[in-house]
Amino acid sequence: MTLTTAERIQRLADLAVGLGANLQPGQVLGVSGTFGQEQLVRAIAEAGYRRGARYVDAVYFDYHIKHARLKYAAAETLDFVPPWLGDRLLALEKIGSARIALTGPTVPGLFDDLDPARSGKDQLPFVKEIIEVIDRRTINWTVIPCPGTAWAQLVYPDLAPDAALETLWQAVEHVCRLDTPDPIVAWRDRATQLDRAATALTELRLDHLRFVGPGTDLTVGLLPSTAWMAARERTIDGIEHLANLPTEEVFATPDPERTEGIVRSTKPLLNSGAIIRDLVVRFERGRAVQIDASSGAEVLRGRAALDDGAARLGEVALVDRESRIGKLDTVFYDTLLDENAASHIALGGGFPFGVDEGDKARVNRSAIHIDFMIGADDVEVTGVTQDGRQVPLLRGGSWQI
Repeated sequence: MTLTTAERIQRLADLAVGLGANLQPGQVLGVSGTFGQEQLVRAIAEAGYRRGARYVDAVYFDYHIKHARLKYAAAETLDFVPPWLGDRLLALEKIGSARIALTGPTVPGLFDDLDPARSGKDQLPFVKEIIEVIDRRTINWTVIPCPGTAWAQLVYPDLAPDAALETLWQAVEHVCRLDTPDPIVAWRDRATQLDRAATALTELRLDHLRFVGPGTDLTVGLLPSTAWMAARERTIDGIEHLANLPTEEVFATPDPERTEGIVRSTKPLLNSGAIIRDLVVRFERGRAVQIDASSGAEVLRGRAALDDGAARLGEVALVDRESRIGKLDTVFYDTLLDENAASHIALGGGFPFGVDEGDKARVNRSAIHIDFMIGADDVEVTGVTQDGRQVPLLRGGSWQI
């Protein structure tokens, strides 16, 4: 089946509205993107209204204005987050809305002329209320990729712009299962597979994980009641939604005080406009005490110093080699895609809904949540159960459970 770009946009919008966010008739639909993503935002709005949206609230972030702030504003003001940005999300939460966010770099390289230490202080467009709303499970939401020419040329620099964009669209079409007769059915099947993997991991009652590979020897402790989850979630009102499209991970909330060792990132990370390459992080008693990289280290150091929880882990996730994204063997410079190609960990806020009531107070709290990839075929992942038994989890990138 060969799709035109217009057909891809329509199928992606329908998938995001109908399965990802699972918009219910009468709900308000919030859509967030950046300038350069208008075509997909408009297609989502059309799909939303066809499905019965009461109103579609589209918001665009302008990275050029962020660039002006980082270049000229006083340093002590760069961590200021206007409260009305979070209030908008809380207002959507109050009326029981749905939400779709678009990813994909639209202006790569824009911040290359800036001091990375300054860039690390400004976390926008991310606001802390995003984590709070996710934790409360009051909004049915999803995140989807939005291909564009600038992003395509970053991923495929040796191709002409049109060819690069077509190649990126082909990749997104494949990883989002738009190339199947019914993408919604295909995703429901895949979500069931991921749920089974999460259940199997939970039933092991793991105390900690160990990642061992080139440049990596990392132990990540888990909380006593940690449950493994996949991206198929339910709101407190029972609305099922698929939080990421695409999604290939199973994830858990770690003990923020029990991460030890050193870890090497296996993929570059694009954050705050900077590409962080060859990242190496050393942890002691749960904290990232050393962050080094061949480029972009100052950006991540700045983000990890934002608050008390920013240097601790809020998530650990496992991804097997059967991931459609991983099989493409491509660095997409987009966390949504890259984190679903390889196992990863995240600095910052954790997920209290992933533990029992008695452990909720121990979950890491932070205004940031930054995933970086640490998995590869040559990184072995072993689980150690609460009674001390060692269980191989991933070998050669394949599940052993």
